[in-house]
Amino acid sequence: MTAPLAFEDVVPQGGAASRVSFAVRAHEVVAVVGDAGTGVQRLGPIALGLEPPAAGRSLIYGEEVGRRARPDALAFRRRVGYVPQGDGLLQNLSLADNVALPLRFGSSLSPREIESRLRVMLAAVRLTDAAGLRPAAANHEQRRRAALARALAFDPDLVILAQPFDGIGGRAAAEILEVARGGDTPEGARRAVFLTGQLLPERLRARVDVRYRIAGGSLRQEP
Repeated sequence: MTAPLAFEDVVPQGGAASRVSFAVRAHEVVAVVGDAGTGVQRLGPIALGLEPPAAGRSLIYGEEVGRRARPDALAFRRRVGYVPQGDGLLQNLSLADNVALPLRFGSSLSPREIESRLRVMLAAVRLTDAAGLRPAAANHEQRRRAALARALAFDPDLVILAQPFDGIGGRAAAEILEVARGGDTPEGARRAVFLTGQLLPERLRARVDVRYRIAGGSLRQEP
């Protein structure tokens, strides 16, 4: 079976000696951590073909997304839930409208169906009470929860989280990871999850299947 995500001899950025090769398999949660100078923060955008690596290639379901024509690449990326570093929310919309945006412009659902789906999504990320806030009025945790809900709008099988736990507590980080995983199956998590960051909160280690660290110019798996 083709892995949802694979990196083949990827050098994240010029001047960095690290060359990374690994896969994120179905039902697997994989984390890569490293200091900012290692280029770890670029792995999410590289995976989706939003930024080119200095060398190597990334594959989503066996495809190099960055080589597709732009309309085709946009359609392909809808198969993946992506939370960028920061949050990527539109400042002129409420948190709820940010979450609903993919459904309103990328689905054939009726307004009533969208509102029903939106209520479920907001409840899943514990954001119902803050749904009417605009990003500037929301705290960092609320914005991260909204960004995750938006990324899960189409219930993808693969989720990519770029530094998702920066600036939030361990409890909130655990909740965000559990929502991203989508529950458990006999094979593991319901979704494949790839996350990057400078640190992985200790309380999350048991819920991450494979942990890597980029350091000293190489990628190594942690126990």
